[in-house]
Amino acid sequence: MTPDTDALIGIGWPARDAWPAGWQAVIAEHPDARPARVTEQHRSGYVVAESIDDAQSAESLPDWQRPRCEPTSRAAVGDWVLVEGESGKLRIVALLPRISVIKRAAAGEHYKQQLIAANVDTAFVVTGLDADFNVRRIERYLLLLKGGGVQPVVVLTKQDIADDAPGAVAALAMLAEQDIPVRSVNAREADSVAALHPWLGPGQTVVLVGSSGAGKSTLTNTLLGRTRMKTAAVREHDARGRHTTTHRALIAMPQGACLIDTPGMRELKPTGEEQLDAAAFADIEVLAAQCRFRDCRHDQEPGCALRAAVAQGELDPGRLANYLKLRDELAAAAQVLEARQSAKKGEAKGQARALHRRLDDKYGRH
Repeated sequence: MTPDTDALIGIGWPARDAWPAGWQAVIAEHPDARPARVTEQHRSGYVVAESIDDAQSAESLPDWQRPRCEPTSRAAVGDWVLVEGESGKLRIVALLPRISVIKRAAAGEHYKQQLIAANVDTAFVVTGLDADFNVRRIERYLLLLKGGGVQPVVVLTKQDIADDAPGAVAALAMLAEQDIPVRSVNAREADSVAALHPWLGPGQTVVLVGSSGAGKSTLTNTLLGRTRMKTAAVREHDARGRHTTTHRALIAMPQGACLIDTPGMRELKPTGEEQLDAAAFADIEVLAAQCRFRDCRHDQEPGCALRAAVAQGELDPGRLANYLKLRDELAAAAQVLEARQSAKKGEAKGQARALHRRLDDKYGRH
């Protein structure tokens, strides 16, 4: 396989020294295949691209179409795959290991992971400077993003109608202290959104996440320099938006990067694989290490450094409450995830024993 590297770079193909472990082995197993990137995912199949101007439908692997196939085992928007066949008859033959992934636990009673995007360098957490502004929700996004190995950038939109944009930026000061950039922009003005260009260089992949009505589609159109995504007004009484983006799509940007726009997400449940200290709570984790008891729950225990910091005005009580809430959600999700993994291992062992019994019955014991 001798892929057109120049064409692939335009859709985010990494340099050879940045290839994840396992890429070379998968590529070697399919010498007649060539790399492509998933730009859209639909129930009936995928749209993949081998260059900026070449997006076409591709048949998925048969295993992905089976009901019991885990969602994380299927390709998602942003994934790199190997394809074979000619135009109009493309088929995916392999999925390359992921560099990074954004996922959440899907809504509902039963635990299931949902992939948002794969192989992303940066995520713009888009939040409107209206009733959409919610520091606690931003912290929840950061937990999911950092857990997937993605660099977050908080993008505050609707600067032109904000009553107190500097105040909103100040409310996120603790993020800047943890090297999480915060930018306030008018999503309708090209000069204003130019503040985001440092993350949109050639070969980079950026995903937009945020609530419906936060301004993701408007921001995408301005960065593109043309209207591609539908936009709609939000409701005046609560600033809630309608879903104008109905599916995830990867778009090549004039700055050289690839941009993935996503539908608004109202529920952000952790998968159980995230780490609080790697998200926006590194300072709280440092403080927690100073508690008198190592197993302090930060409730009524004496010598709790976190409650002391709240009492002294050094820690926002709302931020501490969100930290504790996410801690408990994360622990519960991790417990369910561990139980599922143990059940799978038991099921695999049972299948292996059943196979051995069938072989023994057919050929006899040796």
